[in-house]
Amino acid sequence: MRGRAKQQTTLFSLRTPGERVPAGHPLRRVKDMADAALAALSPTFDEMYSGTGRPSIPPEQLLKACLLMAFYSVRSERLFCEQLDYNLLYRWFLDMGMEDASFDHSTFSQNRDRLLTSPGDSSWR
Repeated sequence: MRGRAKQQTTLFSLRTPGERVPAGHPLRRVKDMADAALAALSPTFDEMYSGTGRPSIPPEQLLKACLLMAFYSVRSERLFCEQLDYNLLYRWFLDMGMEDASFDHSTFSQNRDRLLTSPGDSSWR
């Protein structure tokens, strides 16, 4: 018997992006390692950023986004920011909720460049 395509029937989902990522997915180990390394860098990030002004994209998310772009051969920041809107794996890896807005590609580029060229302790680079 021929199956029929169903229209979207639910509006809300009670599952988190992490629940949709398979338990054995290789990015789970990478995420654990990246989170541990970035947690160790948190004091350095605190010194690099001002306590006043408009908040930037968190440096942890910027660096983890660069990992995703390398792992999945995303050719541009514009394309990555577009894919971030609908790719649950990317959102989970970056600790973003379903309702969080994607990054603006130009803001992403500016924040990344600022992070990578920031004066100060360069021992972590």
